[in-house]
Amino acid sequence: MSPLSEEKIVELVDAFYVKVRRDTVLGPVFAAAIAPEAWPAHLGKMYDFWSSVMLTTGRYKGNPLAVHAGVAGLEESLFPRWLALFRVTAEEVCAPDVAAALRVKSEFIAESLKLGLFYLRPGSREARERARRED
Repeated sequence: MSPLSEEKIVELVDAFYVKVRRDTVLGPVFAAAIAPEAWPAHLGKMYDFWSSVMLTTGRYKGNPLAVHAGVAGLEESLFPRWLALFRVTAEEVCAPDVAAALRVKSEFIAESLKLGLFYLRPGSREARERARRED
């Protein structure tokens, strides 16, 4: 596998969030969740997150599930679009083997978030519907 560097992670994250912020569907959700002046801090967290995920640096010290649970307008239907933009960006920025590894990780992360946000979280619409079906 081609090496993935911290510099490449910064390039990937920056390019990805340019696409996200311009996206007609994802952009408004992110704009409502992240104030313009908060973007540098958010990007820094994302550098740390992907460094921890891909390079096992342990720099990220957050709780993605808790953060995303508080995002207004976040719906399960947005995840395929997020994943598609991430995949395209990874393929543009990284070597094919690194882009493939990033795709696999991003899909795993998306599935984990979807499970936690929409299916396992007490009080979620899906959890209530599942409980109603099980009764």
